[in-house]
Amino acid sequence: MSTITSIGTYLPTWGTDRLRQAGDDEDAVTLAVAAGTAAIRAAAGAVEVRCVVFITRDMPLLEGGNSASLLAGLDLPETTRIREVVGGAAVALDEITSAGAGTLIIGADVTDGAGASAVLIGTGGAEVTSLGRVTRSLPVTSRDGAGHRNEYADPRLLRERGVNESLARLGNPKAVAVAGIIGKEAAGMVSGKPPALLTTGASATGFALAALADAGTIGAVLSADQATFSHAELGAGAIAVSRDEPAPQAVPNGRLAPGASVSISLSAYERAFDAKLRLVAASCSNCGTLSYPHRYRCIECGDERPSGSIALPRTGEIYSQATIRVPVPGLVSPYTVTIVELGDTGVRVLVKLTGAPPGSTSIGDRGRMVFRLVAVRQGVPDYGYAFFPGPASDIHTTTPEGAAA
Repeated sequence: MSTITSIGTYLPTWGTDRLRQAGDDEDAVTLAVAAGTAAIRAAAGAVEVRCVVFITRDMPLLEGGNSASLLAGLDLPETTRIREVVGGAAVALDEITSAGAGTLIIGADVTDGAGASAVLIGTGGAEVTSLGRVTRSLPVTSRDGAGHRNEYADPRLLRERGVNESLARLGNPKAVAVAGIIGKEAAGMVSGKPPALLTTGASATGFALAALADAGTIGAVLSADQATFSHAELGAGAIAVSRDEPAPQAVPNGRLAPGASVSISLSAYERAFDAKLRLVAASCSNCGTLSYPHRYRCIECGDERPSGSIALPRTGEIYSQATIRVPVPGLVSPYTVTIVELGDTGVRVLVKLTGAPPGSTSIGDRGRMVFRLVAVRQGVPDYGYAFFPGPASDIHTTTPEGAAA
């Protein structure tokens, strides 16, 4: 049994009301950062995150690991315990029901509907209790370690010998929400109308729980991963929900230019990692002048002593911009680059525009800095920040008392 304090959800901008698509600067890690940040924000300091569980079938790195980038994007200490788990909706529900206080469980999906959800376990909120599980193998859809996907193309087999048989072994329970299965099949397992979900993978469980929390509904939840099911009971209690779900937009026209992208220097990658992924500026120990990126010598007074550091604001205003239409190998063009002035710090950063069509913004537009995939260099994801236009108030947060914040 665990207690859910808050839930955060994230959907990419691109797509429709029924299906979202990750942008060319998004992957499972950036989606997870957005959802995890929303869950932490919704908790409003009530829970200290001591452990992160990252669940997806779309790991960017199978060797080298994704944990450091994820923790940096979430602005959590590098000492925070973290596990990377390959799995879907059923695994997510298992992790949620067995987690201790201070655990942040994040599910992210890139394929078959992109999105991410994060559930923060605390000591206050709503209890969720495991009622049972059945693990069976009927891989109608499969993917190997190299990412090759295979469809057996027999949905009737999965329904009759997979889903129905697994439910029978659980005692044919009725639920108030189903994750991992959509449409008529899901409706048949639910008492009443099931929440409409846009994902079917690891994030679907968090989206289902968020829908129940928003509606004030309690009862049984089923999470499926083909023929594997997890069954749990959501009890009464207030859960804070924060939804970073921008209105959908049509995918802008763009073309990935052929050719090799810029090669990576791992020594430069390592030196810039914390400042770039945590958005931290150097602060001169003599005059306090901020510099980003970090410099060995102060750009104002020339002092060369070790500098301090300061977290930069995550909101800003476009100071200048340009739209690039010339094809650049490894990038989708056209794209817009912006110089963004961050708060009142005087620091300006050069970043790409995200979440809006190229050329759609103007100098003076305000927005927020969001964690994004800058490039993939020789197979290594290189993360940083991009400018997302629009007010932070677009993120809808519901407090435990039920009032919109």
